[in-house]
Amino acid sequence: MATAPASAAPPAHPPLEGSARIWGTIALSAATFMNVLDSSIANVSLPAISGDLGVSSTQGTWVITSFAVANAIAVPLTGWLTQRFGQVRLFMASIILFVVSSWLCGLAPNMTTLIGFRALQGFVAGPMIPLSQTLLLASYPRALAGLAMAMWAMTTLVAPVMGPLLGGWITDNISWPWIFYINIPVGMAAVTIAWAIYRKRDSPTKSLPIDTIGLSLLILWVGALQLMLDKGKELDWFHSAEVVAMAVVAVVGFAFFIVWELTEKHPVVDLSLFKRRNFWSGAVATAVAYGLFFGNVVLLPLWLQQYMGYTATQAGMVLAPVGALAIVLSPLVGMTVGKVDPRRYATFSFMVFALVLWMRSNFNTQADIATIMVPTIIQGVAMAFFFIPLVTLTLSGLTPDRIPAASGLSNFLRITAGAMGTSIVTTVWDNRATVHHAQLAESINLGNPAATAAISNLGNSGLSSEQVLGQLNRLIDQQAFMLASNDVFYASAVLFVFLIPLIWLARPAMGGGGADAAAGAH
Repeated sequence: MATAPASAAPPAHPPLEGSARIWGTIALSAATFMNVLDSSIANVSLPAISGDLGVSSTQGTWVITSFAVANAIAVPLTGWLTQRFGQVRLFMASIILFVVSSWLCGLAPNMTTLIGFRALQGFVAGPMIPLSQTLLLASYPRALAGLAMAMWAMTTLVAPVMGPLLGGWITDNISWPWIFYINIPVGMAAVTIAWAIYRKRDSPTKSLPIDTIGLSLLILWVGALQLMLDKGKELDWFHSAEVVAMAVVAVVGFAFFIVWELTEKHPVVDLSLFKRRNFWSGAVATAVAYGLFFGNVVLLPLWLQQYMGYTATQAGMVLAPVGALAIVLSPLVGMTVGKVDPRRYATFSFMVFALVLWMRSNFNTQADIATIMVPTIIQGVAMAFFFIPLVTLTLSGLTPDRIPAASGLSNFLRITAGAMGTSIVTTVWDNRATVHHAQLAESINLGNPAATAAISNLGNSGLSSEQVLGQLNRLIDQQAFMLASNDVFYASAVLFVFLIPLIWLARPAMGGGGADAAAGAH
């Protein structure tokens, strides 16, 4: 969702200097931090939110997917909104509305309301990250643009580390609504400082037509597809008329959207970009890989808290180290991506992701926290080599004026894939657990010495027959969901390996805006 790099047009205002530049950087970074934090802070809080609002953990994942889908839909609108209202005014409005929607999320009395407010929060957050990058680039002289982008990228890497830790601690020690309330002081401080510094540095505005039909079709088919994925398991998939109807709406809406966007003079999404091999191969590889990554990031804390007895804080500690090596290695990748074939870096990233997921596929119910944290630490290496090389490939060879549209479209695909990945992974996890539960339950019979010994021991400890069966069922559940987690991790590892040839369909990155816009990967 990067905007055009500094080379696309001379800045309308001179760079900031001294304390103004420092405070401007802090304000922009705080807004970015708050935004990215909200994409991961709810992950470890899902069991608490689901339990408090009386819904299943599968329904609880809507808290994540509603934010992601609405955020993805808002991304292509950023360019039009910027030209209509100005960069600074739009950025301020985005922060203020984000703070208001965060407050509403915390007050939500039920899951339906919370999902609605999370969708609103995701939508108003859409322009915030690309505009923070644009304003930051304009605050620094051309010679320091690389430093500005390095600091911006650091913020987007630190936030996912802090999210699970902070979310877990708040959930265990205060209550889950405070994962949303903490945005209020951060957002108000960021908007106050940013307005004081940037209010006289707004971009010119002009009235432009908006592709309302294209936007409506986009919302229709993406919304229908996500609803189908979220409600499929609950309604028994295509045995439900409601799921079939949503599938038909998604397919027909998508078909009309494609036809309309290819013929519209001012399309909300520039589909002609898919004529470029580097763009479609890079964008699809990024989207599928991110969907796999994000789905597994949601699954791990769910499994740990529901079936391994971890608190939200402990689950956050397991996830937190993922950014450590990413923070250390990302500047190195950024400095060398122009000298090394980015396809090599992206291939290395996918291989490390596959290794990490293969390691997780060997977990068992006896795994301690150190064993579970090792793959998470290694995953930081994969993250460092993931975003920058793939964005460099995706945007390579494009003229500067096409980079905003290309970056917006690739990020729309990535964010949408993240939401879909969450729904698909949790659905497959539940389905595989049902299969494993049935298989394990079949082995509990009088002909199984281990089973009869376990039943006898539980009976001798003073438990009634019903309590013995209940305890056995809990043990079977724990084993079934562990085996289901292993299945998902293993399948994800295999898919990462199969994605590698897609990277090599792209030509080596030559010229264009790819390297300049690499920081826009997030």
